Amino acid sequence: MMIKPFHLLLTACMSFLSPLGIAQTLHISEDFTEENLFTTNIEGPAFDSNGHLYVVNFEQDGTVGVVNSNGQVERFITLPAGSTANSIQFDSKGFMYLADFTGHNVLRVDMNTKAISIYVHNAAFNQPNDICINKKDQIFASDPNWSASTGKIWRIDKGGKAVLLADQMGTTNGITLSSDEKILYVNESVQKKIWAFDVDKKGNISNKRLFAEFSDYGFDGMKCDKQGNLYATRYGKGTIVVLSPAGKIIHEIQLKGKNCSNLVFGGTDGKTIFVTLQDRRGMEKIQNDIAGKGY
Repeated sequence: MMIKPFHLLLTACMSFLSPLGIAQTLHISEDFTEENLFTTNIEGPAFDSNGHLYVVNFEQDGTVGVVNSNGQVERFITLPAGSTANSIQFDSKGFMYLADFTGHNVLRVDMNTKAISIYVHNAAFNQPNDICINKKDQIFASDPNWSASTGKIWRIDKGGKAVLLADQMGTTNGITLSSDEKILYVNESVQKKIWAFDVDKKGNISNKRLFAEFSDYGFDGMKCDKQGNLYATRYGKGTIVVLSPAGKIIHEIQLKGKNCSNLVFGGTDGKTIFVTLQDRRGMEKIQNDIAGKGY
């Protein structure tokens, strides 16, 4: 791997002045929640349109917790028996979608009534793992088979129709769209690769190409910032690697925990990164210099 010059590493951790004139430090991770509030399957952080943060597997598997701005958590819902969520996304109408890896479903939650329904179940699913959603409310899902080290990619159209987009991949895990939604990024945890696909207006993918590859440590969740840079958690290493749209390493953010599962951009300006840590069973947060996609 390319080692960044020392002066660039210093720049990556520099302080800056907030709009209120308060000095803040970039790219330094700090605790957001207490440890041991979640299970070791803590994952899938996502904000709704009102700025509320939701995270799966609070206190026990098969739950969703809501986290306030001070890092305090309470249970939002408990899923039906046999269901365990791994990822959360919201559509344009405010419905919550959950990748249910033990139930082999994508679930939908009415945020007003808390009613939980099966949005899509397909016998060909391995175990929906991570999901992202575009402005047309099409869902893209990674679908790994961990025992076989293989995986698939699905698109789920409105109404719950599952369309197989790619098969015979490695262990597909993190999945996200670029800031302009013209590129779909999917990583393979075991193979330590990130792939990029072009996305057309109908949500079909093409032009598969290797975006980045590492010799050590796997990947989990990924998100893009509004400038098109890709942020990927490096599970076991305890870092978030930031890659340019050309696939070049910009810098790597060190976390306090090691088993970082996923991340999301939030805060009033979209420049705070919230990270789930499975070894700490809690969350950390980082001040970033660029807002996330959608801000």
